[in-house]
Amino acid sequence: MPRILAVEIPGNRPLPYALRYIYGIGPTLAAKLVAETDLDPSRRASSLSEAEINQIAERITANGIRVEGDLRREVAGNLKRLQAIQSYRGMRHRRGLPVRGQRTRCNARTRKGKVKTVGIQKKA
Repeated sequence: MPRILAVEIPGNRPLPYALRYIYGIGPTLAAKLVAETDLDPSRRASSLSEAEINQIAERITANGIRVEGDLRREVAGNLKRLQAIQSYRGMRHRRGLPVRGQRTRCNARTRKGKVKTVGIQKKA
C-alpha cells in the first residue's frame, strides 16, 4: 500500500480510483492528476515507484489543492462560523436537520437519525 501525503491508498485499485481515498480528491481531480503526471490510468497503485508517488504529491501541492487535514480544518471552521453568527444554515447544522431546504415532515431520516417515539405508554 503506497502512501501519498501521509494517506494509505489501496494498492489493488487502478490509480484514478486509489487517489480518491485522499480526502479532497474526487473523480475529476484524480483523472486530472493522472493525466498531468503522464501515468497510465489502468496501472495499479501498488506498482508505483517512489519517484512517481513523489511526482503525484508534488503536483497536488503545486496546484494549491487543499487535502486531508487542511481541508478538514477549513470545512470545520466554516461550520463553526455559520453557527457562531447564528445563521439559518448554522442552526440547521447544530440541530442535525437538513440544511439545504429538504422537507422534514416525512423522509430526512438520514439526517435526523433513528425514530424517537414519543407518547406511547405501556398499558398495565
